[in-house]
Amino acid sequence: MRLNYELVYCFFVAVVCLPMAVTAGRPPPPASPSRNITVAVMLPDDHRKYPWALARVFPAILMAREDLQRKHGLLAGLSVDVRHFSTEVAGSCAESRAQVVAVDAKLYHVPDVFVGPGCVYPLATVARFASHWNLPLITAGGPAYGFEKQEEYRTITRTGPSTSKLGEFVSLLHAHFNWTTRAVVIFHDLRQDDRPHYFLLEGIFVNLKQKLNVTIEAQPYQPHHKDYKDLITCMKENGRIVYICGPLDTFLSIMKLFQSDIPDPENYAIFYLDVFAESLTERKPWQNSDPDWTDAIKVFKSVFVISYRPPDNPEYPRFQKELHKRAKHEFNVTLEPSLMDYISGSFYDGFVLYAMALEKNLAEGGAQNDGINITMRMQNQQFWGVTGLVTTDLNNDRDIDINVWAMTNQETGEYGLVAYYNGTIKEIVWSQTEKIHWPSGGPPLDNPPCVFSTDDPSCNDGHLPVLGIVAVGSGLALIVFGISSFLIYRKLKLEKELAGMLWRVRWEDLQFESPNKYHKKAGSRLTLSQRGSSYGSLITAHGKYQLFAKTGYFKGNLVAIKHVNKKRIDLTRQVLFELKHMRDVQFNHLTRFIGACIDPPNICIITEYCPRGSLQDILENESINLDWMFRYSLINDIVKGMNYLHNSYIGCHGNLKSSNCVVDSRFVLKITDYGLASFRSSCENDDSHALYAKKLWTAPELLIYDRHPPQGTQKGDVYSFGIILQEIALRNGPFYVEGMDLSPKEIVQKVRNGQKPFFRPTTNNSHHCEELTFLMDDCWAEDPAERPDFSHIKIYITKLNKEGSTSILNNLLSRMEQYANNLENLVEERTQAYLEEKRKAENLLYQILPHSVAEQLKRGETVQAEAFDSVTIYFSDIVGFTSMSAESTPLQVVTLLNDLYTCFDAIIDNFDVYKVETIGDAYMVVSGLPVRNGKLHAREIAGMSLALLEQVKTFKIRHRPNDQLRLRVGIHTGPVCAGVVGLKMPRYCLFGDTVNTASRMESNGEALRIHLSSATKEVLDEFGYFDLQLRGDIEMKGKGKMRTYWLLGEKTDVKKAAAKRRIVVTSLLIMDNSYNNNYKGACASSVCVCVCVCGGVCVCVCVCVCVCVCVCVRACVCVCACTCVDKYRRRLLRDG
Repeated sequence: MRLNYELVYCFFVAVVCLPMAVTAGRPPPPASPSRNITVAVMLPDDHRKYPWALARVFPAILMAREDLQRKHGLLAGLSVDVRHFSTEVAGSCAESRAQVVAVDAKLYHVPDVFVGPGCVYPLATVARFASHWNLPLITAGGPAYGFEKQEEYRTITRTGPSTSKLGEFVSLLHAHFNWTTRAVVIFHDLRQDDRPHYFLLEGIFVNLKQKLNVTIEAQPYQPHHKDYKDLITCMKENGRIVYICGPLDTFLSIMKLFQSDIPDPENYAIFYLDVFAESLTERKPWQNSDPDWTDAIKVFKSVFVISYRPPDNPEYPRFQKELHKRAKHEFNVTLEPSLMDYISGSFYDGFVLYAMALEKNLAEGGAQNDGINITMRMQNQQFWGVTGLVTTDLNNDRDIDINVWAMTNQETGEYGLVAYYNGTIKEIVWSQTEKIHWPSGGPPLDNPPCVFSTDDPSCNDGHLPVLGIVAVGSGLALIVFGISSFLIYRKLKLEKELAGMLWRVRWEDLQFESPNKYHKKAGSRLTLSQRGSSYGSLITAHGKYQLFAKTGYFKGNLVAIKHVNKKRIDLTRQVLFELKHMRDVQFNHLTRFIGACIDPPNICIITEYCPRGSLQDILENESINLDWMFRYSLINDIVKGMNYLHNSYIGCHGNLKSSNCVVDSRFVLKITDYGLASFRSSCENDDSHALYAKKLWTAPELLIYDRHPPQGTQKGDVYSFGIILQEIALRNGPFYVEGMDLSPKEIVQKVRNGQKPFFRPTTNNSHHCEELTFLMDDCWAEDPAERPDFSHIKIYITKLNKEGSTSILNNLLSRMEQYANNLENLVEERTQAYLEEKRKAENLLYQILPHSVAEQLKRGETVQAEAFDSVTIYFSDIVGFTSMSAESTPLQVVTLLNDLYTCFDAIIDNFDVYKVETIGDAYMVVSGLPVRNGKLHAREIAGMSLALLEQVKTFKIRHRPNDQLRLRVGIHTGPVCAGVVGLKMPRYCLFGDTVNTASRMESNGEALRIHLSSATKEVLDEFGYFDLQLRGDIEMKGKGKMRTYWLLGEKTDVKKAAAKRRIVVTSLLIMDNSYNNNYKGACASSVCVCVCVCGGVCVCVCVCVCVCVCVCVRACVCVCACTCVDKYRRRLLRDG
C-alpha cells in the first residue's frame, strides 16, 4: 500500500509539473470574472493536536461567509462556494498529502483562493503552488520565519501569530532589561510531524542573533531523555537568560533538575513559551509537578510564562460561543474555551480581509483570481475583526499582542499579568499593579563578569608590587570613601524626605467651611455667573452648567480636593517617589501640589485652587468675548506649562484637555491633574457617553489599545494640545466637525480606525490665521514621530504673537470693567429670585403653624406657652372607620382620608378657626386662639360643625360609592394652654382638661349628630339663633355625669335679624395729607371716611380719639365721616 500511494503521488506531481515546466517564469493569465467564488480549505483533522484543525476552523470560515454580505457588506451579488480537504495522514500533517490535495483542487474545482494549510511543511508546498498559480493563500497557521521570503511566497497572507512577531517582542524585552550579550534557547523537537516548538523559537533565535547581535545557543531535546543534565550544562555554560519551549511535563522535569543542579537560580531568568496558556489554567504552572517535589514554588520565582494575549473586544465571546455550537453540530466535536479559539477567529478575520481586497480589485477591473494584486491589497491594512484590531505589515503578516506572566504572590505561588506587548504600536506596557518580584532584587545579568569569559584582567590572579598595591588601594579607598560618603549623605537625605511624608494631609485637617464663616461650602454644580464676585470677574448672566472640583480649607487656604476612586493606596517606594516629585514641582503654569490624603475611604489629592474655573468653562461661556490677544496668552501659558512638565521628572501629562487647564485669580492659566499615575483609577470597561467624551483628546495610537499607560506619552500630549488649539480657535467644543452631528463614541471610533483620510476636527482660516492651522495639523499628525515637541511649539507661538505680551494686562483690565457692568443686573435677578423663594417658604410655614407663632419664630424669638380663658374645641371621627379600613387597601384608605380632609379644609377657611391636627380619622379644630375673638369662638365652631355635617351627607367614597360616611362630632368650651413643642417638626399643641372633655364629647356622641357640653350651650345661647336639644345627663369616663345637648341647626329668621344689628367696617380709612409739621411728636387732625358693610369681621379705626357720624343709606350699608387726631397709627379691632 505504501508503494502504491507513492506511485499515485508521483503521477500527480508529474501531471502538475509538466505544465509548470512549460510556463516556468510566468504566472498563468487571470481568468475573466465570474459570479462564483470557490474557496479551497486545506486543514488537518485532529482538533486536540492542532489549533487549526478542520473542526475548529471550518465553522469559522462558514460564519465569515455568512457575514460577508449581511454584516460587512462585501461581495454583493457573488456566491461563495467553500470546499474542505484534509491534509492529515496517520494522525499527522503530511506534506505529500497536501501536495496531492492542492493539485486535485486546482484540476477539478478551480479554486479562487486557498485557505490553509496550518502546518508549516504542508503550507510551504501549497504556498509555492499558489504563488505559481497566481492564487491568494490565507492562513492563520504556519508561524515559521521562512515565510517572510516574498520572492518565494508571493501570494501568502498570515492573519494569525507568527514567530517573527514573537521575535520582535523578545528583542524589545532584551533592550528593556539591557540583555544584549548572551541567551539560550531550548526546544522540544521530534524531527517529525510539524515541529511546532522548533518553529516557535525560530523567530526569537533569528531576531536576537541577527538584529541584536546576541550570542545565542540553541539546544534541542528529545521527549525520552532519562535526565536533562545536558540542558542544565548548556544553561550553566552559555547564558543566564533562557527560553524553553516544549510540553508542560517535560518543562517541569527540566525545572526540577534545574533546582537541584543550579546553586544560584536567582541569577537566571527562565521564559517558558506556553502560547496557548495551557499551564495557566489556575495561574499556577508548577502545580502539576511530581508530588515529591515539595518546594517547586521556590525555583518558579525565576520563571516567566509567555502566551498570546486573548482578544478583549465584546464581539469575540459571542464568536467563541457560536464556534463551539457549530463544531458540535457539524463535526460532533466538543470544544472547550481556550486560546486555540483565537486561531479560529484569525481565520475568520483573514477571510474577511481577503473579501475586502477582492472587492477592491474587482471594483478596479481586476480578476477574482489575480493572486498577486489581491495579496498586495492586503498589505498595511487595519480593521476591527472578531479578534479585535487586525493590522498587517508589508509582508502580509499580522501584528500580535503577547502577555508576560510572573509569580506575583510569593506565598501561594500564583501568577499574575506583569506586562503585555502591543504589537500595533510596538511597545511593552508594564502593569501598574502587578510587579515582578526578582529573587535577587533586580533583573539578572545576561553576562555576569568572570563567568563565561576570563579575558578581563580583573579576572586573573596576577601579582603587583606591594607598594603599588598599597598606593593604588589607598587612593581607591579614599575615592571610594569620598564618593560613598557623598552618596550616603544624599541617600540618607532622600530617605529622610521619603520617610517624613511631608506631603501627607490628614482628613481631619481639611475644613469644608471657611474659618471666618465668610465663604460658603463649594463643590456643587456652579457656573461662572453663579459664583459671584468672590470667584472672579468673569461673570455673566448666562452660562452652561459645568462640574467644578470639590473645595475645602487647609491651613486657612482654599484648596481643590480631587477624590480618588480607590479603596486604599499602597505606599510603595514608587508611589513615595511620585509624591516627592509632585511636591518638588514649582512652576507658575502648573497648579501647586499641596498634598495627598490616604486615609480610607477619603483618599484624595489636594492642589492649589484656581477660582476662575477651567479653560473649557471660559470657552463654552458665550457671554465672554475673548479676543485673540487673550487667546494667545492662554495658549502660551499651556505651552510653557507643558514644556516644563516634559522636562521634569514627571515626564508627561497623559490626560491633557481643556477641563484640566484652570485659570487663577490673576488670569494665569495653569495645568492640573498631572503626575501621580499610581493614584489614577484603571480604565473601566464602560460604554457610557461620559467615558468617550473624556477620550476626545486622546491620541489615536493610545486609542488603538484602551489600556495604555496611565502616565501617557509626550507625543500623545502634543496631540491633545492640538485638540485644545481647535477648541480655543473655534469655541465650538472639543473635536468640532462641521456639518456632522456625531456622538463622542462615533468620533473616537473613527479616530481609532486610522483610515485615510485621517479623521480630525474642522479648521477654519476665517476664524484664525493660517499659521495656526498648520500648527494644529502638525500636532494631531497620525504618526507620533511627525508631531513637534513643546520646545518647538513655544518658539512657533512666540512668532505668531510678537506683540501680545506687552498689552495683555491692559486688555484684561478693560475686559474686567466690561464684565463688571453686568454685576448689578445679576444681583437684582438673584435678589428677586430669593424674595420669591422666601415668599413660598413663608406660605408653607403659615400652613404648618399659626401666623402669629410663625412670625415670632422668624424673628428668632422663643414662643412662650400662653393660657387662654375661653376657647371652643371641635373633635370628630368616622363611625365604623376601623371595619371600613379592614375591608379596604391601604391606598384606598389614604385616598379616602385625603379626599375628606381636603373637603373639610376648604370649608373651615370660611370660619375663624385653627386646625390643630388630624390623627387617622380624627379631626381637631379650635377657635379663640392664638388670636382671641371674645365669645365668637363658640359661634364659629358651631357654624363650622353644621357645615361639615351637611357636606358629609353628600360626600362620595371613591371605592365604595354606595356607602355614606357617618361623622360623629363633639364640642366643648373652656380654658386651655397652647404652645410650640419640639425643635424638629415643631407643633402647636393644646393642653388642659378642656381638650380631654371635648374628646369625651365626641366619643360619647352619635353618628351624624353634633354633641356639645353645657358650657358651649351657655355661650351659644347668647347669640340666640342656634337650635339646641337637651340630651340629658351622660356618664363620661373620668368626668362622671355631664349634662349635654344636641346641636340641630340654626334658626334662619332669628339669624337674619341679628345680622342687621351687626355693622362691620371693612374698608381702610381714606385720609388727607393735612399733617402739621410744626407739631413734632403731636397728632394733626384728619378727616376719615368709612364705608361699613354688614357680614364682615374687621373694623379699621384710628388709635387717637375719633368722632364719627354715620348715616345708613340702605339696610346693612352705612357711610361714616370721622375726625381723628393721628392719621398714621391705627389697629384692627374684632367685632364684639
